[in-house]
Amino acid sequence: MSQTSSTLGDRPTVAVLYGGASPEHPVSCISASAILATLDPERYRVVPVGITRSGTWVPGVADPGGAIPAGADLPEVAEPGPGGVRLALSADPARPGELRVLSGPNKGAVHAVADVVFPVLHGPNGEDGTIQGLLELSGVPYVGPGVLASAAGMDKERTKNLLAAAGLPIGEQVVLHPGEGLDAAQRERLGLPVFVKPARGGSSIGISRVADWAELDTALALARRHDWKVIVERGIDGAEVECGVLQHPDGALVASAPALLRGTGDSAEGFYGFETKYLDDVVEAEIPAPIGEAATAELQRVARAAFRALGCDGLARVDFFVTESGPVINEINTMPGFTPISMYPKMLAATGVAYPELLDILVRRALVARR
Repeated sequence: MSQTSSTLGDRPTVAVLYGGASPEHPVSCISASAILATLDPERYRVVPVGITRSGTWVPGVADPGGAIPAGADLPEVAEPGPGGVRLALSADPARPGELRVLSGPNKGAVHAVADVVFPVLHGPNGEDGTIQGLLELSGVPYVGPGVLASAAGMDKERTKNLLAAAGLPIGEQVVLHPGEGLDAAQRERLGLPVFVKPARGGSSIGISRVADWAELDTALALARRHDWKVIVERGIDGAEVECGVLQHPDGALVASAPALLRGTGDSAEGFYGFETKYLDDVVEAEIPAPIGEAATAELQRVARAAFRALGCDGLARVDFFVTESGPVINEINTMPGFTPISMYPKMLAATGVAYPELLDILVRRALVARR
């Protein structure tokens, strides 16, 4: 199969980016495996492109989720050895989407020219506006929200600032900069338990649940290993419910059937943490969430409003606590997981959008929105 650029009347070439210089590197690899296995080869030319933890771009593999190095537990994009192939994306809009070989036997050759990029990258350096900026410079269409929405969605402080400005329900939090801690008044206002989080991260990496103030310093130290800015959130008593938002090529927004997460507090972590999400088997999702028609309609309305408030495009997953007084937004994910057990594709499937159709809608939306 040729790896040159196609005309849009033929089969568009889709470059699927995965891995990345992010703590969520393995999750991205697993998400990419599902996408690569599902994109219709009759409709698209698909080019996998891996990004190592150091940020090096390399030719990808068909099943990145199965690429587990010896001695590792999770998949990893291998660093190229001596003489290995490295790739670079053109930042010249006169050569949009061009991936050129930087090293190896075919140095200087064009590896592929993408008509659209699917950056299935989670966390820093992928979901935070950085890769989106590079794709904008290249002039190539891409799936998902743009630079501003991605950056704001990754930063929990900025997310809540924008949501609050739009009049949407959010929980109470305190933002801590380097050298800062919680004073007595802040502890009194937040109460216990609290959740301590890196301000810019995902997949619950670096998050701790604090039920005793004696645990706070340890939780802050863990969070600061991942970000110098830390969020301390009040614990909210409510069911954990997620809702996916999908934007069709014509701009119409669809909010999915919501998913109720059961068992999030039954894990060793005590909350919906990284191991609970990806490694343990204690959390079950009930789709649609049994919260009643009125509550479902309100949650879907707020999910669409949050999508608009951040200026998202294509897709997002909005996470809520459903309380006695209504839904409260926990956070928004601008490139949610696409693993076979990820909530976003499961919620859209329950709404009548099967996984292959979901990917097709996202690619077509990217081609229309950014062409």
